[in-house]
Amino acid sequence: MRLFTVSTLLLFFFSSGLALQIQCYQCEEMTHDCSTPDFIVNCTVNVQDMCQKEVLVKEDGIHYRKSCASSGACLIASSGYQQFCTGKLNSVCITCCNTPLCNGPRQKKRPPPSAAVTLSTPQLPVFSLYVLLSSTLC
Repeated sequence: MRLFTVSTLLLFFFSSGLALQIQCYQCEEMTHDCSTPDFIVNCTVNVQDMCQKEVLVKEDGIHYRKSCASSGACLIASSGYQQFCTGKLNSVCITCCNTPLCNGPRQKKRPPPSAAVTLSTPQLPVFSLYVLLSSTLC
């Protein structure tokens, strides 16, 4: 009976859309920062877990490439091009991030949160699932 309960809970957890998916902006060789709703894509679940942004400085101006990426590939690319990120002609800067639409325009600095608002909710319900499974198995 416990195995049935645990199996049912796990099936519910994974079929309820709680798998890890991120949204990113995606465009190729644009001469404007393609951070509009037209360029938002859903990345491949549990494979593409980061957003990537490339900024290239060419003779005709700044070009942008944005996409979904796997963390390994993105981090290798960004570290490999770090020496070419000068901001001058032929510069290539690659950045990686892992929050929704983080490869868009830079966010304005927010003021620090007030002392009255210090509570935060967990992003994923993994802890509550762990507690629920622990109490079921005991």
